[in-house]
Amino acid sequence: MITLSWLKNIIDDNTATFWMSTGMFPQEFIIRFAESMKIAHVTMHCYNVKTLKIEKSISDDATDFEPISEKEFEHIEGHLQTNNIPLVGTTATHLRFIVTSGYEHFISVHRVSVGG
Repeated sequence: MITLSWLKNIIDDNTATFWMSTGMFPQEFIIRFAESMKIAHVTMHCYNVKTLKIEKSISDDATDFEPISEKEFEHIEGHLQTNNIPLVGTTATHLRFIVTSGYEHFISVHRVSVGG
């Protein structure tokens, strides 16, 4: 789990700021919305992420997560990976992102955006 000070780097719309993993997998973070939200897609800018799972919750207290997507990212040496993940028809109050493996020991997440 990451702290709030690092989480803001993922959602600040700036790919120059980022969160870096501790070097072990899995790594996870949760994004909470002010209210239930319809989600069409998620875009993630990251580095060295190999596999990612996304889970959703519709509870108020971030419990009862259910899987909604799993994706393997292409490795792009020296550049950020940009992945658009369709989640058409999804409604959630929380999204949990679980990085299950990386191309290296350390990964970084630079930006996550959610489109409705």
